[in-house]
Formats: sequence, structure tokens, C-alpha cells
Amino acid sequence: MTKKKIKKKKIKKKIKKAKSSKVEKKRLEIQKSNLGDEKVVIKKIKKQPTEKKQYNVNQHVVYPKHGVGKILSVEKAVIAEIETNCYKVLIPRDKLTLTIPINQQSNLRPISSINQINKCVSILKTKPKIKRTMWSRRAQGYEQKINSGKIYELAEVVKDLNKTSNTIADQSYSERQLFEKAYDRLQSEFEVVLQISQVDVKKKMDKALGRNQNLEEEEIKI
Repeated sequence: MTKKKIKKKKIKKKIKKAKSSKVEKKRLEIQKSNLGDEKVVIKKIKKQPTEKKQYNVNQHVVYPKHGVGKILSVEKAVIAEIETNCYKVLIPRDKLTLTIPINQQSNLRPISSINQINKCVSILKTKPKIKRTMWSRRAQGYEQKINSGKIYELAEVVKDLNKTSNTIADQSYSERQLFEKAYDRLQSEFEVVLQISQVDVKKKMDKALGRNQNLEEEEIKI
């Protein structure tokens, strides 16, 4: 083999080596960039925007869909990866504890004043308004009023569905259910505001409604 051929062979080896080192370098760079892309992302729990709480522990409030409740505590909870301050509200009638975020406290309302209770008593004393429409539509309207959380609308439902005599015979099952639901909600708020017993509240409401309790008791005995 001539010197010229040996020299050519050496040059080829050097070029090949240089190429392979370049390829290896590029491969390592790609690996590094991939590792950079695959960094573990640490999720931070977001905090809800701070909102001043309107209600205090042990304060009575009204939650429209359930009625009168009492705030047991203010606690932190993680809802949809957001740390949120919440009210724990006990609804004694339903034996239920609700968790209500403070940023949704607009769903709550304070209990009524004495003046509002007196206005309700006046509403109960008025004549019922019976619309000449299908019962299903009327029932839907009554349900909306009951769940509105507005005490005057609640009093209107009690007044409109009240029967002064022959209560059990005159009312259908669905009518009686709606009446009792509205009556119980109104009664529970009367109890808290007036700070009197359930029996005394019932007497006050029944007197305003003109309900004939004696006749109902006789029917039950029969």
C-alpha cells in the first residue's frame, strides 16, 4: 500500500470520527432539552378572592331552599382546587349541615325583623287568592315562592293554601304537602325572631289564619 493511499484512509477515518462525535453531541442536546420539557409541575392551590364575611358564628340565617339555619363555624375547604372559606350552617328542621362558601353568601339572608313578622301576620289574616288555572301550574308557582327565601311570599303561600275547616277532607295530598312545607318554614322563623315556643307560635299563626282546630281534632277522633 502506497503512502498516498494510507494518508487518504487516515483522513477518511478522521472525517468519520468527527461526524459521529457531532451526531452524538446533537443527540445529547436533544435529550437535555427533552428532560427540560419534562420537568415536574408543582400545582399550587389557588386561594379564593378575599371577601368580608357578613355573618358570625351562632348567628341565625335563612337559606332559601332549606329555611332557617344557624352558623356553627367558619372553616377552610378546598373546592375545585381552590382554598375557600366556608360557613358551616346547621338546618335543625332537616337535620342537615350545609357548607356554603363565603363568596356565595349572597345565597343567605339574615332572619326577619319584628316588623316583618308583624307584616306576615297581617298577610295571614287576609283572604286567600285562588287563581283559576291548572293545579300543576299553581303548584309550580307555590314551590318557587317557598324556595325564594322571601318571608312575605312564604306567608302568601300559607294564606292561599290554608283551609279554615275540614282541612284533611278539602285538601289534596300535594296541596297539603306544600301547605305544611310553607307553614313549617314560616313557623321556624317566627320561633327564632319572637323567641317563643313552637306551641305558642302555632297558636299565633292559627289564630291569624282562622283555623278551626277543634273541628280538626274531632275529625281525628272519629
